[in-house]
Amino acid sequence: MRKDLTGRRLRAGIVGGGRGAFIGAVHRIAAELDGQALLVAGALSSDPQTARESAAGWYLDRSYSDFGDMARAEAAREDGIDFVIIATPNHMHYPVAKAFLESGIPVVCDKPLAFSVQEAEALVELVVRSGHLFALTHNYTGYPAVREARDRVRRGLLGEIRKVVVEYHQDWLLSSVESTGNKQAAWRTDPSRAGLSGCVADIGTHAENLLEYITGCKIIAVCADLSSFGPNRILDDDANILLRLQGGGKGSMSCSQIACGEENELSIRVYGSQAALEWRQQDAGTLIFKPAGRSWERVRVAGPDVSAASRAASRVPAGHPEGYLEAFAVLYREVIEDLRRLALGEPEQGGYPTVHDGLRGMKFIAGAVASSKLGGVWLPL
Repeated sequence: MRKDLTGRRLRAGIVGGGRGAFIGAVHRIAAELDGQALLVAGALSSDPQTARESAAGWYLDRSYSDFGDMARAEAAREDGIDFVIIATPNHMHYPVAKAFLESGIPVVCDKPLAFSVQEAEALVELVVRSGHLFALTHNYTGYPAVREARDRVRRGLLGEIRKVVVEYHQDWLLSSVESTGNKQAAWRTDPSRAGLSGCVADIGTHAENLLEYITGCKIIAVCADLSSFGPNRILDDDANILLRLQGGGKGSMSCSQIACGEENELSIRVYGSQAALEWRQQDAGTLIFKPAGRSWERVRVAGPDVSAASRAASRVPAGHPEGYLEAFAVLYREVIEDLRRLALGEPEQGGYPTVHDGLRGMKFIAGAVASSKLGGVWLPL
């Protein structure tokens, strides 16, 4: 039986993301930014006291110390949550998603999709079987300039895609902060919680997803060189990866969390047979379009000539900075719109990454790790 989602804000729940976490507050703000949803329940920590205190700090109506209890209780309530946000370390994504999907509750999950390819494949099967909505928060796909870039590629303005260069550089793991009590560094460098990879899983998947989202070209093979520069660090903190793309194009990816001086430098350059484009997250409102034989165009996403997709993702007047939280919120707005459509028996419109994109990301991580361990050989995905 479908829920009636008309005439009210949707009720959201969250698992993970409590006190001491980074991404939980981002999800909460983004989900609530348009006034279409309100966070009302959460299992914010596996520690009961932290869970209670975190829930009180966010003024949640209901607090749980166990996500399984939360899934069952919320599914049984008339005023139960309409969707759940998963903001836990990687190793908990699959069991939490499984519990809520099996309870009939749609899921918005942080990336990467799961701890392993096998878990990701199981999640795909579960989503397909259940028919419930599942979104993955590769939030950079929500930027208006990224939507504009994708539209221009789809309209054939670049011609044949020949080369893509994507980079994501940070320096927050330059020193061994995982040994100093930094909670985020501790789990992201721990194979038992992060999985096969550190840097590639954490930010390389964003670069992989951004490349495929804009170009529509799937990565079909990788040749990777992964490094761990941090003392006694097991998982990679730096990666250089060559890419072969569907359709014959080539690419390269560099991602690093030990690139001194870089805060969050994500950029992509796409070269086609007729034009090229360039976007940098640190100048998120500008897309550089480079047509062959003509002057470059500096496209401002609030301008009059951008695509409908770009305009739909824009929130602020021209000339005002629009960034990370707004892009994150675009995905939540699209998810909420789709939940309302599904409740009326209408098809999803999409626009946001799904469980299928998450599976591609997990296969990319596994392929990069395997290639590097074999000495940097080419491996198909």
